[in-house]
Amino acid sequence: MTTAPTPSIFEPARLGPLTLRNRIVKAATFEGVMPRGAVSDDLINFHAEVARGGAAMTTVAYCAVSPGGRVHRDTLVMDERALPGLRRLTDAVHSEGALAAAQIGHAGLVANTLSNKTKTLAPSTRLSPPAMGLVKGATLAELDGVVSDFERAARVAVDAGFDAIEVHLGHNYLLSSFMSPNLNKRHDRYGGSVAKRAEYPRRVIEAVRVAAGSSVAVTAKFNMSDGVPKGLWLDQSLPIAQILEADGHLDAMQLTGGSSLLNGMYFFRGEVPMAEFVASQPKLVGYGLKFYGPKLFPTYPFEEGFFLPFARQFRQALRMPLILLGGINRVDTIEHALDEGFEFVAMARALLRDPQLVNKFQAESVDEGLCIHCNKCMPTIYTGTRCVVRDALVVREAPRPTQ
Repeated sequence: MTTAPTPSIFEPARLGPLTLRNRIVKAATFEGVMPRGAVSDDLINFHAEVARGGAAMTTVAYCAVSPGGRVHRDTLVMDERALPGLRRLTDAVHSEGALAAAQIGHAGLVANTLSNKTKTLAPSTRLSPPAMGLVKGATLAELDGVVSDFERAARVAVDAGFDAIEVHLGHNYLLSSFMSPNLNKRHDRYGGSVAKRAEYPRRVIEAVRVAAGSSVAVTAKFNMSDGVPKGLWLDQSLPIAQILEADGHLDAMQLTGGSSLLNGMYFFRGEVPMAEFVASQPKLVGYGLKFYGPKLFPTYPFEEGFFLPFARQFRQALRMPLILLGGINRVDTIEHALDEGFEFVAMARALLRDPQLVNKFQAESVDEGLCIHCNKCMPTIYTGTRCVVRDALVVREAPRPTQ
């Protein structure tokens, strides 16, 4: 019996109908530069820089499928009004030799309804701190409307020149919350058993696949675990993943975990920059964070490739392409992931610290990124997501004005 050789990080690889120039994807990280949802020059430059740095594909996050599905008012809505700016963005990424993905989703319980000035939806009625109040369980008619919103968003993404569409099934956003036993208490076709809780995400993914057509890759960012008591865990997320694989509408899954509603550090790990979080918020919200922040942002020690133990279970159970995410900073971590059968890896914080890191890996000038996992990039999402260490170095190295 022969074993297939481990694929090279830097050889072209297939993702559905696409050919990526290597196996490193820039994961979605909210860019924080979409004032009132506009496609700004800063947003375009953010992704062009990542593409220039060697990543095979960069993911625009977070593209809401409707005004009510925004995280807050400064979130892009994937509709026809955004098309001119989005075309500029995909053109800029393509000119650097990379592909562009659009992450589409509905924030659900994570939506800030005061900022959005419109209501949001949830599987079941419950209190939501991000919504700053009670969110009512969605009616069947409202859920039908959200499916239509996803269809429209997928068509806009294709018209804008995106190569891939990533459906957000993570972090207890709307579709993820339908899968979670502690958030979905419905008694209709969309609640109860594991199969029923998977039904609504399945319906959305099928609608996106049909709307996107065959020339665009469709992937899902998929929660393996919510990281909270009584939430989704592997005993239920693995069967859901198998159901989605059997449906045949996805070209790959990017494996994640955690809850932006209840556990915001599960998918980061490392230091908790609570002082910076408090300073970034309005006074009243910051005051509340001082008391409730430690519960929402518990401390987890950083470990390289921290989702790998969970993701291995999915690699064992599934045949479809999988994208490994979570604390990937080193070449040997990527090589090990490919050796274990993962088709791609996704990087986020490491590329915020050094957008040129993939090129440096390929040139063999470095074998590890410079990210120190301080997570001080997290509070910058309100002013433009960036690495504060890199930001300080850029300021320090700027030329002094002449006298």
